[in-house]
Amino acid sequence: MRIAWRYQTRPKQEVTHTAFSKFGHYFDLSKTMAPELIQNVKWDGFFILEETALDLDGKSCNKTCGYTKLLHSIQKVIYQQGYNGSTFQKKQRNVLRIGIQSLGSVLWGDDICCTENPENMHSLTRFLYVLRGLLRTSLSACIITIPAHLIQNKAIMERVTNLSDTVVGLESFIGSEKETNPLYKDYHGLIHIRQIPQLNSLICDVSDTKDLAFRLKRKLFVIEEILESCSHITEMLRKPYMDLVSIDCICLQTCQTQ
Repeated sequence: MRIAWRYQTRPKQEVTHTAFSKFGHYFDLSKTMAPELIQNVKWDGFFILEETALDLDGKSCNKTCGYTKLLHSIQKVIYQQGYNGSTFQKKQRNVLRIGIQSLGSVLWGDDICCTENPENMHSLTRFLYVLRGLLRTSLSACIITIPAHLIQNKAIMERVTNLSDTVVGLESFIGSEKETNPLYKDYHGLIHIRQIPQLNSLICDVSDTKDLAFRLKRKLFVIEEILESCSHITEMLRKPYMDLVSIDCICLQTCQTQ
């Protein structure tokens, strides 16, 4: 029996029965957080529609003023709440966790999702460059979601990737040909590892595992490696018109303090 061509170069793996060890955090998707716990947590919010005036003509506010106000808001929290790494703090330090959703979308006043040659082509990358400077000089970490499938200029996404430490793409099967593909019948989407950080190196690490898929259970969000059988591979190779490569995804950008 011959091994499929895509598995010939992979190292042999020995199946060993080891004791179960709990790694990381366990999240039960069927449970919700208690309201008292959420109320006791200190958090700061930034809502772009509240911070910038709604002006269709764009005269009272620049198209990229939302980025500037967000940077000032993050800088204010870092310095006023003691997350600045250059100053001495007597109390126990903690890490500031920043989450930004749908950065670069139309709600931010940016036009990179509207045309292939936007007027503010460098607005998003300029924001990420300044944000990296704030994160590197403070005890902060940031995770950002970007609607990559709406950005028509691929050069912008390449710059965003270069300015990020980790880039992960999520591709859903809903509405695509892969939803009815027997190869992915047990999964709900694919996970693409675009870039992962590597310490003490000028280049990014390349993951050996490229075929990752996710499925949503009642309590868990499961990420698994796709193991196709030879019959499925042969069947898919006979259909050249079907696209097996992801084209559109949502990039998850992470900038972490070292």
